[in-house]
Amino acid sequence: MAHDLNKLGLTTRSIHAGQHKDPATGAVAPPLYQTSTFAFDSCGQGAARFSGEEEGYIYTRMGNPTIARLEEAVSTLEGGAGGLATGSGMAALCTSVFALLEQGGHIVSSSSVYGPSRVVIERDFSRFGVTATFVDSSDTAAVAAAMRPETKLVFVETPANPTLTISDLRAIADIAHAHGALLMVDNTFASPILQRPIEHGADVVMHSMTKFLNGHTDVVAGMIIPASDALLKRIRASHYYFGAVMDPHQAWLVLRGLRTLSLRVKASQANAMRVAEWLEAHPKVEWVAYPGLASHPQRELAARQMDGPGALMSFEVKGGVKAGAAMLDHVELMTLAVSLGGIETLIQHPASMTHAAMPREARLAAGITDGLVRVSVGCEDVEDLLADFAQALEHA
Repeated sequence: MAHDLNKLGLTTRSIHAGQHKDPATGAVAPPLYQTSTFAFDSCGQGAARFSGEEEGYIYTRMGNPTIARLEEAVSTLEGGAGGLATGSGMAALCTSVFALLEQGGHIVSSSSVYGPSRVVIERDFSRFGVTATFVDSSDTAAVAAAMRPETKLVFVETPANPTLTISDLRAIADIAHAHGALLMVDNTFASPILQRPIEHGADVVMHSMTKFLNGHTDVVAGMIIPASDALLKRIRASHYYFGAVMDPHQAWLVLRGLRTLSLRVKASQANAMRVAEWLEAHPKVEWVAYPGLASHPQRELAARQMDGPGALMSFEVKGGVKAGAAMLDHVELMTLAVSLGGIETLIQHPASMTHAAMPREARLAAGITDGLVRVSVGCEDVEDLLADFAQALEHA
């Protein structure tokens, strides 16, 4: 008997969403349709599919059975109207902005977002007459003050990258909608296991599926999940022509990774709580930003809005950049690399890596200090992680 997945738990949904028995063979694992095009039974059928009179596949840029399963799965987890898979998280962002704004439009965005997201909005879309205002979106008054008559989109990343500040999604959705604007949320840091922005009023959710949704540091991918059929149709038109399509093999790999999403997120989160508490008590650590700590200024908001504080944190070593670099140069178990959300622990320095393209003044205004270190805690035995932090900090 078929189940209504929406009535089941998130772990169950992550395992079963998009999982259909193959009608031809009974295969439990989804088939990989590694094809660029699909044959028609007749000229009339081809015409009917192109006109939209008949459902069916035409060309993988316009749809593919493997990719469709992944889109269904992620949309089910997020509670959206459907999904649009892309070749990267940046493709998801650019496709969405391209579809939702036009010349003269204005974006209000979190100041602390993934570095390239800010750069493409601030530098590239401005060439086409789209303006942007960047604010501390954890301050809802600042968001409201930044709204203009021409504001069409509010873009929020929460928890923020890499400061881990939390923005009130319900309050910001109300502000956006009162001004006739849409709210788009980058939910990469939390994943739908911990946060589902559509439940809080968001109109569009996006992911870099490279991170938690895939979880194995071997795929680059993105996803757009609109909350309504109208927005799905609107963004899909740009998705087709923008060419931000995902490769079927990559979709197959992410779909496989999605099956363990809940298990991985919960294991990483449990480790992260231990690591954050340990770092905060360490004499060589200046501060730690982690939504699960009592010291986090938006801890209560995070507890209301999220199902857990997640696996990401940032901290600063006493002694500034030089001391932090010395610590980073001596990690042994952890991997000094950008990205996040994999089963292994990754550690990096945003000011010189992921956010290096941002002007220093803009970085500092967003709370991204020169000495900030970002950690994506993985699924290793936590005692091994703490031992690696201990030996690396000896060199700070």
